[in-house]
Amino acid sequence: SKMSGVEDTFRKFARYGDRSASGNDMTGKNFSKMCKECGVMDGKAVTSTDIDIVFNKVKTKGAGTITFAEFQQAMKELCVKRFKGKSPEEALQAVYGLIEGKEPGHVGATKATKVGGVERLTDTSKYTGS
Repeated sequence: SKMSGVEDTFRKFARYGDRSASGNDMTGKNFSKMCKECGVMDGKAVTSTDIDIVFNKVKTKGAGTITFAEFQQAMKELCVKRFKGKSPEEALQAVYGLIEGKEPGHVGATKATKVGGVERLTDTSKYTGS
């Protein structure tokens, strides 16, 4: 099911940078990283400020982390901003579609493969023009 894929991603990001973490709770930093890397935060409809506000809104008072249930609540808030014009249910499915099956560092990993092309452009010995 889509939900287990989303929960799987939540756990991977919750453990990111802290191998001893249970994966049941996520810090604000990792929540922000997850939103960025999965494309929930697009810098337009949803900004890093929005992410921080929602994180602080859903977390238990005094806690520094959110549970998966709180994370789901956060997504309900963010999805309608991210997918304006969709119904809340459609927007939520769309956001979960972005998150499902992702892993931390995934964005950087896919970008790195393009390095070869850039190298060719910056290596002067391969220039054909005058």
